[in-house]
Amino acid sequence: MGGLRTVFGVLLMVSLAFARVLTPEEAFNLTLTPQDEALEVRIVLGEDIYLYEEEFKLEIIAPTSVLLNPFVSLPVAVEYDGYQVYSSSLHVNIPLSLIREKIGTVPFELAVSWQACSKMGLCYQPMRQEFRLDAKGKLSTGLSEHGTIAQRLASGGALWAIVSFFGFGLLLSLTPCVFPMIPILSSIIVSQGGASLGAKRGLWLSFVYVFAMSVAYAGAGVLAGIFGANLQSALQAPWVIWLFSGVFVALAFSMFGFYELQLPKSIQGALSKTSRSVEGQGVGSVALMGFLSALIVGPCVAAPLAGALLYISQTGDALLGGVALFVMSLGMGVPLLLIGASAGRLLPKPGKWMNATKAVFGVMMLGVAIWMLGRVLPSWVELLLWSVLCLGLAAHLWSVESEKPWVNTVVRTSATVFLLYGATLFVGSLAKANDPLNPLAPFFGSGSTVGLRAFEPVDSIGSLQRRIEQTSGVVMVDFYADWCVSCKELESITFADARVQEAFKSMTLLKVDVTKNTAQDKALLAKFGLFGPPGLIFYRDGVELPHAQIVGFKTPEAFLEHLKTLQ
Repeated sequence: MGGLRTVFGVLLMVSLAFARVLTPEEAFNLTLTPQDEALEVRIVLGEDIYLYEEEFKLEIIAPTSVLLNPFVSLPVAVEYDGYQVYSSSLHVNIPLSLIREKIGTVPFELAVSWQACSKMGLCYQPMRQEFRLDAKGKLSTGLSEHGTIAQRLASGGALWAIVSFFGFGLLLSLTPCVFPMIPILSSIIVSQGGASLGAKRGLWLSFVYVFAMSVAYAGAGVLAGIFGANLQSALQAPWVIWLFSGVFVALAFSMFGFYELQLPKSIQGALSKTSRSVEGQGVGSVALMGFLSALIVGPCVAAPLAGALLYISQTGDALLGGVALFVMSLGMGVPLLLIGASAGRLLPKPGKWMNATKAVFGVMMLGVAIWMLGRVLPSWVELLLWSVLCLGLAAHLWSVESEKPWVNTVVRTSATVFLLYGATLFVGSLAKANDPLNPLAPFFGSGSTVGLRAFEPVDSIGSLQRRIEQTSGVVMVDFYADWCVSCKELESITFADARVQEAFKSMTLLKVDVTKNTAQDKALLAKFGLFGPPGLIFYRDGVELPHAQIVGFKTPEAFLEHLKTLQ
């Protein structure tokens, strides 16, 4: 008898070894099809696959949680191995009237959960698939931008994350976030020899700068995954901004020739030894500037960056999140690499022109300092600083003389432009204007933005929740900070648009100011799943509208299109 059992055991093992185990995709295929007045849920099972009845669940998970199993007609289960199971494909209709009865006519999110096994003795891990639908029961792709990116990261694997975020980086390289890095890198190349560097050396310095910048972004992503904190937001404290603005002013005056900034000779000697291996000097300082530029100059929390951080916090995969941010930063650095590679070819030979070039970069450095201070200073003070810079530049250009008439013509014309623009900025600052690109707006009735006049300030989680619960209709909550460039763009461009102001008339507007980045500010951001401003969250009758969040800047047209999806 023992020998017979052994034979049967061997035969069973051999049969299982040669049997083909179905993949999860082959074992069960779930589809959800919207009908006229119902949602059709169908799960097609593979051969010898069965589902446990008690593990099969249909539930609404947003805007509130409702288990639908008791209210719908489910297939009849059969007994198998002591359990009630579904052994054939499932087909369930969910009436839309039932959904409206439970949650009202609003966008919602439906989840289908199940666990399946094979009659071969193999059980699959519990499965869950979520669907997002609009108020009419149609499948919706209206995820918030950062939510969409996080979902793609989670479902597309590491390769998709790397490719996607490199593309996101290329797109971000066209935004104002990267522009301040151009004069910084250009001044580095000029100070290291300009055209005499050659294309190869210029490209190398640019690569060091971009690589260090990428390391900073990757580090921020990893730290966010480990500690759940936004490193860049922490670096937006006013004293930090003042400190680094002062650094850029010091660099500017060095470019003007007032003094020469250099490290102590002992440190220079140590750096020289280290940098000989890369055929030059200053690599360490270039890397340091790249690292600091990423943390201080580029604090924009746009949708791709927020999506990466959301993905990290949801999955805990800090390594992949760090790699995604590293690759995204490389994409952002492509224009900087092009500048470095072309420096040797486009710049003329060394000569007197270099003093003028250094002066230009000095002005750019002052512009970067003013741009940074704009996060912590009143808007009219920022305009006044821009005015002083433009008027000073105009005065300098008027003093420039050249032997070539056409050069004098260009210089005089430029001086006139800067003089007029500087005077306009000065007048605008006196009128408390807030937009350097439109300094005379107060004189034409468009100087104040909706964000400053119509938003009701809220400073705590409790007061925000009470205000939302007590308000009927649509509520928009704006998370704002003075140091957030995109926040100011939203106020001065999008919220100030006449069409947007008209749309705001039917909405309640709340503002959460997280400028100081206090513990309460961090708690507010964490409560609503945000990693930094700007963030816009929408509610209707006290219930958050799922997937309606906006992270980053949107043009008036795009913002109005988004509002239409909330109806």
